[in-house]
Amino acid sequence: MRIALLGGTGDIGEGLALRWAFHTNHDVIIGSRDPEKARQKAEEYETELDSRGVEKKVNGFENAMAADRADVVVLSVPPYHVADTIEAVADKLDEGDVLVTPAAGIKRDDDGFHYHPPSAGSVTKLAADAAPDGVPVVGAFHNLAAARLADLDAELEIDTLLVADDEDAKETVRMLAEGIEGLRALDAGGIANAAEVESVTPLLINVATNNDGMHDLGVRFQ
Repeated sequence: MRIALLGGTGDIGEGLALRWAFHTNHDVIIGSRDPEKARQKAEEYETELDSRGVEKKVNGFENAMAADRADVVVLSVPPYHVADTIEAVADKLDEGDVLVTPAAGIKRDDDGFHYHPPSAGSVTKLAADAAPDGVPVVGAFHNLAAARLADLDAELEIDTLLVADDEDAKETVRMLAEGIEGLRALDAGGIANAAEVESVTPLLINVATNNDGMHDLGVRFQ
């Protein structure tokens, strides 16, 4: 499949791009508001893969051009940019394309990190409300430590939770997720359950912050 990571120059975008390029045969496309930045990052990812004996072409484009070339579009942007990013590429999305959002609303105060959902109730619901008709949204990859994901030497052996109202789209993302070695995808129900999934992210950050040696924390359900 062709996967576009909009905001693929950032932490979670880098990790997913490298893992999909390293572990699978899917085409990986990096998107950014700045096409030159997208191309530079794509070249950096190619260099990293080449150093590990993997010859893989990674393309970089402006976000709309990246979305136009993809079957699955991952919104690897901060939560407050999700709706705007969808609106900016909406006319490049075809019916049957799949949008994926890993974003979680978080705020920080002196006590730590706290879940801070948008008025829609969750970032996944916000994305679903902004998506064009016929383009399903899947919430996934919320609770992954970006640095651990981007370190191709690191074993994952962790889970990601999927929420979606479209079962075919959820199955597509499950297949993509489990193409990454050591990552297991679990069905957490519909988008109505997204807030519960997204709220795990600040919990993990708080645990990682307050315990030595747990900076790349993940979750495994057993």
